[in-house]
Amino acid sequence: ALLWSVFAKDGQALPTFDALEKGIEPLIPAELRRTSAYLTHPVFNSHHSETGMLRYIRALSDKDLALDRSMIPLGSCTMKLNATSEMIPITWPEFANVHPFAPAEQLQGYQLLDEQLRAWLCQATGYAGISLQPNAGSQGEYAGLLAIKAFHASRGEAHRNICLIPSSAHGTNPASAQMAGLQVVVTQCDENGNVDMADLQAQCEKHSANLACVMITYPSTHGVFETTVKELCALVHSHGGRVYVDGANMNALVGVAAPGEFGGDVSHLNLHKTFCIPHGGGGPGVGPVCVVADLVPFLPGHRTGAEPAGVCGTPEEQDTFRVGAVSAAPLGNAAVLPISWMYIRMMGADGLKHATEAAILAANYISKRLAPHYPTLYASANGHVAHECILDLRGLKETSGVMAEDVAKRLMDYGFHAPTLSFPVANTLMVEPTESETLEELDRFIAAMIAIREEVRRVEKGEWPQDDNPLKNAPHTADSLMKADWPHPYARDVGAASASTRAHAKYWPPVGRIDNVYGDRNLFCSCVPVGEPD
Repeated sequence: ALLWSVFAKDGQALPTFDALEKGIEPLIPAELRRTSAYLTHPVFNSHHSETGMLRYIRALSDKDLALDRSMIPLGSCTMKLNATSEMIPITWPEFANVHPFAPAEQLQGYQLLDEQLRAWLCQATGYAGISLQPNAGSQGEYAGLLAIKAFHASRGEAHRNICLIPSSAHGTNPASAQMAGLQVVVTQCDENGNVDMADLQAQCEKHSANLACVMITYPSTHGVFETTVKELCALVHSHGGRVYVDGANMNALVGVAAPGEFGGDVSHLNLHKTFCIPHGGGGPGVGPVCVVADLVPFLPGHRTGAEPAGVCGTPEEQDTFRVGAVSAAPLGNAAVLPISWMYIRMMGADGLKHATEAAILAANYISKRLAPHYPTLYASANGHVAHECILDLRGLKETSGVMAEDVAKRLMDYGFHAPTLSFPVANTLMVEPTESETLEELDRFIAAMIAIREEVRRVEKGEWPQDDNPLKNAPHTADSLMKADWPHPYARDVGAASASTRAHAKYWPPVGRIDNVYGDRNLFCSCVPVGEPD
């Protein structure tokens, strides 16, 4: 009644709720109204108090093996700390409740944040211009390639459509090139995982008239700083092409080297990796695209004019060759940008450089400590790696039947999330410790990997069968270890890895080994059957 009185005239009779219910028909047509039951799964109707919901959520979190339990050494993913102090501002209404298409006078705070963040990222990368519009690294790749195409078209060379991509590249590179309408030509890598410069030169000469660009990752996907990167850039430029430097591994470059200074023309960044926006779970991601001066007019942007002035060149250039929008919102995934702003502002130039150096040092520490047990597949001539290392487990198959997947599963018993499995080389583990981990945690991971290698040696010696050992049966659930029948040739405490883990913080895997291949080929629903009563 109070709400009605606000809008009614003085003395006007106010309607009652009873009258409203009887006199207003639902807006949904009768033929479209739901008649079936909904939200019938027990999870939606089993928790009737805050306490019950709290315990349900806790039960879910107990099953998770996340950064709050251990390091997540996923190579190429950069699963590092997302500090609470960085993320608090995104909850503030001033950031969280602004509509993407609000009038410009209501976006002044976001405009300032956008301008400052772009300026800082340009300093870090050595580029002249940047757009924060892309919502993912893959979208940044796409936008960067569109900018290269638009540049060639502006010079009357729209026929340039060949994109050279080394065989070591990220899988999104050829996918983005195809989406942008470019023809992919794969170039070879040498035995050390570096770009084969002889083959690259041959391909540049073969496709010189139609060469649009080359896409490289630096440091490489193999976790190595390639020493010929400047020569590579100069070679491609000499044939009229542009150089796209995948910024997925920018966390090994910030403060140490800048793609825009050693020959790169375009890069995307992963703010959800290098610059601390949470990574994983489907987002939210930001994949800014950075370019050198002559490509600035071709950066993506909205025609609404809501993006910062000048980000896309002069009006004439915008109308003729402008790429246009690559995401629905003018400022992209702006609501999460305060995280990266906070990270850079709090770290400062010296802190960002230190983070890069610590990440590289940590990766080399793991590589050297584990070398007697697991050789590092790729390294530079001096034996060093960049920010990640690929541990070569391929030889274990012949001596013990153990695969990299078995080691990955066994790490769960030791309380660790597995590294990246079989990428970019099958039957290997790619380890990236990041700068977030302490020496104690690195040593704990190294100790677990060494202990697992000793278990493999026992299989190699014939003490345990190749098809029945702690690695092949990993991970071990508490339920499997508590059963009266224990048919395995190793002790229960060995299966639990209890002697090698922190007893007060033992992680119990909620699910045992599953057949991954069968699951991939035979999809099925794990929901409660529709016809089953509550």
